[in-house]
Amino acid sequence: MGIARALTAIASTCALGVGPAHADTARLSWPLRPEPLVTREFDAPRPNWNPGHRGVDLAGVPGQPVYAPGGATVVFAGLLAGRPVLSLAHPGGLRTSYEPVEALVRPGGRVEVGTVIGRLLPGHPNCAAPACLHWGAMWGPAARADYVDPIGLLATTPVRLKPLAG
Repeated sequence: MGIARALTAIASTCALGVGPAHADTARLSWPLRPEPLVTREFDAPRPNWNPGHRGVDLAGVPGQPVYAPGGATVVFAGLLAGRPVLSLAHPGGLRTSYEPVEALVRPGGRVEVGTVIGRLLPGHPNCAAPACLHWGAMWGPAARADYVDPIGLLATTPVRLKPLAG
């Protein structure tokens, strides 16, 4: 079992209080290239229904390609609450979402890391850049999904382990 798979299992067990998730792929890559500036960080609410920021906002430019950060199946591409949203289901129960994005893929389609899945659109609220991509990530089934910081899933984010005993 590779370190990324082991850490994924540990993190999902702690976050959800259930058995480990199985991750068939390596950690994720950035959905915008080059590596973007994070203009708003992850701030998940506790409990889930309270206000918060369930993802990160990444600075970009209108029309910029949005890339699949890992192998996945497209599960949604369309308007959600009037905003253009794209969602991917990755192996092991991870789902990622992107907005505002003009989708270039269709639900049911398979994408690999680096596949252009859409084009970034302007109009994300409170974005100081010409355009911002809101990138979200969740583990688990929709009814009990737990939001996670997508930055922590990146291959470029260093992994730091803590000892189990004090």
